[in-house]
Amino acid sequence: MRAIQVKEYVKGPEDLTVTTLPDPTPSPDTYLIAIHATATNFFDLLQIRGKYQHQPQLPWISGAEFSGVILSTPASKTLPKFKKGDRVFGSSQGGYATQVCAREESLMPVPPGWGFLEAAGLMVTAPTSYAALVNRANIQRGDYVLVHAAAGGVGLAAVQIAKAFGATVIATAGSRRKLQVVRGFGADHAIDYNKEGWAEEVKKLTPKGKGVDIVFDPVGMVNTSLKCTAWGGRMVIIGFTSGNIEKVAMNRVLLKNISLVGLHWGTYPKEEPKAVEEVWEGLFRLMKEGNFKGTVYTDREFRGLEQVGEALGMLGRRETWGKVVVSVPQGTGSKL
Repeated sequence: MRAIQVKEYVKGPEDLTVTTLPDPTPSPDTYLIAIHATATNFFDLLQIRGKYQHQPQLPWISGAEFSGVILSTPASKTLPKFKKGDRVFGSSQGGYATQVCAREESLMPVPPGWGFLEAAGLMVTAPTSYAALVNRANIQRGDYVLVHAAAGGVGLAAVQIAKAFGATVIATAGSRRKLQVVRGFGADHAIDYNKEGWAEEVKKLTPKGKGVDIVFDPVGMVNTSLKCTAWGGRMVIIGFTSGNIEKVAMNRVLLKNISLVGLHWGTYPKEEPKAVEEVWEGLFRLMKEGNFKGTVYTDREFRGLEQVGEALGMLGRRETWGKVVVSVPQGTGSKL
């Protein structure tokens, strides 16, 4: 197979190279999958530099999200969930390759009518956004929801989920193009968070200027968002892409009766496995109803493992929107 193997930590994605390796041998409890598309993530950028909290032992193959076709089923399972030839998406270490091994609980069927590109980026972003809004923030019809970094993968998922539940969505983003994108995915209002006074602008968009009912924050914007959160509002924190771990003015949280909750989706399979099933049931229902679509970055195409480094570089420089996905042609080579 062909893959991006990390033998030593690199300075940046431009240093990643594609190499030929033996095909992976699945263990008795894993599937072997031919990868047709692979999705990029911010944590990949940290991992290749040795700065992520979960570092595989060197050497290892980078990447973690993919879609493709089942090549073989687990030898230990008499009735596997998937059969040879099934189209799946999932997550497992080693996504930047032409083949990968993955456990059954890390795989999902590609939704009817979806392509490999659209499905490759679902496994991390979609359930994170759904669990944050539905399980943690208890979204209700009529809520006003503020989605930060709305043009990102989790942001565009959150916009769609909030709209499907009957909320009014106020989306923030940092460029004219990204504001255009969030409107295209259903946001009722779009605000540039680089603009001074954006929190007051958000308040003016809510009934009687009361503020929003829910703040969806993958960035680290709690303190500023407190200014435009309604009394009794809910703030769900899912990340710190700004790189800043905030010190929150808790007196303002108390005075406005605000609930602060966190969401770490990666721990749900261990801590709340039943919730994982419920979240995916909800997401597949939204897809079937036509209320949730793929969030693949389409301003340019990335094709072949050789372009993973460039795709990651653009992601790291925040030059993209949605999920940046690379198609992985099967065969003798992956270059155009």
